[in-house]
Amino acid sequence: QVQLVESGGGSVQAGGSLRLSCAHSGFVGGSNFMGWFRQAPGKEREGVAAIGRGTGNTYYADSVKGRFTISQDNGKNTVYLQMNSLKPDDAALYQCAAGSVAYYFYWAWASQYNYWGQGTQVTVSS
Repeated sequence: QVQLVESGGGSVQAGGSLRLSCAHSGFVGGSNFMGWFRQAPGKEREGVAAIGRGTGNTYYADSVKGRFTISQDNGKNTVYLQMNSLKPDDAALYQCAAGSVAYYFYWAWASQYNYWGQGTQVTVSS
């Protein structure tokens, strides 16, 4: 059974940093991508960042480029999201996901991801 467990969320002031972690079992159903998504109340789910499990290539939403960094430690079966210079607009429930993305261009499409964690809450105060 594939399990994804996020941690590292919390409350920070604007300009602060957080590092989210996503621990998985190692076997993620043949998934070739790991991604981070977020959803704020009243807003649609948004792809934030993704990483190719084999290539290590990374992809980011324009809204977080230069501030967020996704990385993976395959030895620890963990994916990270380092979030710097946080803004109130970054506040959301952040979920980790694993999927077989058909083409890298689709990395932000939630429909490409088969497995999801429960999420970790990020709050940013101004």
